[in-house]
Amino acid sequence: MGAQEYIDKIAQGRGFVLDFHKVMAKHDYDVLVATDDLVRGTVLADRELDKNTKELLFILCLVAVRGSRDDLETHIRIALGMGITSQEILEALEILIPLAGVALFKEGFEVWREVTGAEGLEPSAEDVVEG
Repeated sequence: MGAQEYIDKIAQGRGFVLDFHKVMAKHDYDVLVATDDLVRGTVLADRELDKNTKELLFILCLVAVRGSRDDLETHIRIALGMGITSQEILEALEILIPLAGVALFKEGFEVWREVTGAEGLEPSAEDVVEG
């Protein structure tokens, strides 16, 4: 199978293609296939964990390893498209707080907030300094 056919296969099978896939298909097709095979075996294959759990774990891991912001946005959108609620994604991200700290949690939280459009409450007191 050629590089273009492989990209088309990824798009059809996953419903998305990352820039990583596109560039690697053109510049190092063999490594793309090898890394994609690993993802298919560990994340995409039907095994004991269901797809929703795997997607939540993928999101959590992207934040924990300080992965690409674009990848995190993509996977939050994928999760929402799979029917995972924004609250479920937030609860998964909150697991980072006791293990990795508030600062790391907030990095993932900001991406979640932007993707979901979550808004906060404004204080009713006029003399409160915004922060």
